[in-house]
Amino acid sequence: MAPRRARKRAEGGASSNVFSMFDQSQIQEFKEAFTIMDQNRDGFIDKEDLRDTFAALGRINVKNEELEAMVKEAPGPINFTVFLTMFGEKLKGTDPEETILHAFSVFDTEGKGLVKADFIKEKLMTQADRFSEDEIKQMFAAFPPDVCGNLDYRNLCYVITHGEEKDK
Repeated sequence: MAPRRARKRAEGGASSNVFSMFDQSQIQEFKEAFTIMDQNRDGFIDKEDLRDTFAALGRINVKNEELEAMVKEAPGPINFTVFLTMFGEKLKGTDPEETILHAFSVFDTEGKGLVKADFIKEKLMTQADRFSEDEIKQMFAAFPPDVCGNLDYRNLCYVITHGEEKDK
């Protein structure tokens, strides 16, 4: 009889292992992020850790409700495995990079990898799964338009699908 772990893998159980969703370098990067956020070094991320992380990033007045909502996204205490699972679940619903690039390229008439930020804002707030004003602000805070008001959608798509910026 096969060992229990081998049987589970043969039955398809290995695909549910969150560690199999990422390569070693990605897991290491998530571990570094987790360690940075686990401010009190107790092995769990809680409201106070999030508050301290925001403060370290310059955002001082984070509302308790906002922190509670973040913590409630987890099924229980947020240890590294839960943290990694949450990222895996968020990324699993992401379309392939080519699909996202194609969607943006429809609006890029010159083929330069740029679209007007105002145009994208208007489309995101009026079409399909509409973005709120806060979601738009978050996106532009993470991916600010250039001085001409253009959004580099190629870099945005890369970050959405890979979780990090391309080396330019």
